Amino acid sequence: MKMHSGFGDPAKYIQEIHVEEDCLEHEYTREIIARAKLPVHVLAPGERPAIAGQYPANLSTGKKHLLLARNRGVFFKPCPGTREYRCCDYQVLNIGMGCPMDCVYCILQAYLNNPWISFFINIEDLFAELAQGLADEDGPFYRIGTGEFTDSLALDSITGLSRYLVEFMAGQKRAVLELKTKSAVIGNLKGLAHKGRTIVAWSLNSPPIMAAEEIRTATLDERLAAAAQCADWGYQLAFHFDPIIYHEGWQEGYRTTIRALFDRVPAERIAWISLGALRYLPPLKMIAADRFPASRFFYEEFIDGLDGKQRYFRAQRVEMYRLIADELARFVSSRTCIYFCMENDTIWKEVFGFCPADKGGLGVMLDRTVTV
Repeated sequence: MKMHSGFGDPAKYIQEIHVEEDCLEHEYTREIIARAKLPVHVLAPGERPAIAGQYPANLSTGKKHLLLARNRGVFFKPCPGTREYRCCDYQVLNIGMGCPMDCVYCILQAYLNNPWISFFINIEDLFAELAQGLADEDGPFYRIGTGEFTDSLALDSITGLSRYLVEFMAGQKRAVLELKTKSAVIGNLKGLAHKGRTIVAWSLNSPPIMAAEEIRTATLDERLAAAAQCADWGYQLAFHFDPIIYHEGWQEGYRTTIRALFDRVPAERIAWISLGALRYLPPLKMIAADRFPASRFFYEEFIDGLDGKQRYFRAQRVEMYRLIADELARFVSSRTCIYFCMENDTIWKEVFGFCPADKGGLGVMLDRTVTV
């Protein structure tokens, strides 16, 4: 199988910028264009970027094209979890759609219907909406993430958005922002008075999965070096083992990654670590098989989950979770929250011996790590 080398700054893969005509004079648009130094194509009203081929086959080409557009919808809303599995009450801040990296298992392949990457330039609307949503001093505590429909930092070297976000969040008492990435793009986070309101997070996996199935992402070494640097800058960190993928040698693979993590990163800086086994919408298997014929992990045995996604059998999920949780327990700080993303109470009890309700709910468990 082809192994993919590190790609610390995936924004370098972008070859052309497309701009909606009514965005061209926006100050932030001009800032991005000047920084990117790439060819610019201005789109007339109603025009879309012309990407050769049919979706999803043209996804690979589309990842070289960045569309600067206005978000005419909602920026700030709850994560679309499902009732059947324990959700962590996350809030999504939608900064754009799509990503220059190309993970074989990425759900966006089956979820989005445009091959290009979109980034929203009307950040004055984003911050107005965010300020309104956080205005109630007696309201709930919010954990906010920008990584639902894109990678939080993959384009940051040309958008510079993280600086605006971190500086805004520094003034918020009832919220934290999580910037989740598979890149090593952290330059804009240096020297900011973040006041502990931004958590920088990385998705991690077994080395063979990272090397073969996560195209144009940073290597494990690059991700951990970036995390250690952010810890030095005073940021809290988070890590996500999601999706956990069954493959030959998975036991030693995940152990290797966990040991490397705690060799490089101070345990006391880690706010939370999530675990989530591979799950996918049924159409994703055909799309990924067509785009990545060398990948084999979709051909394991799966069952229909309660949320309509394909999942490993319960016994297999529990086996993988137990090994990873036991390994993490050897190194992790007592203040770090280890939790499942989208699992049921039965799995929680089998692996951890309790379910979130026993501790006030998953949201409360996570909030406690960043509010004490």
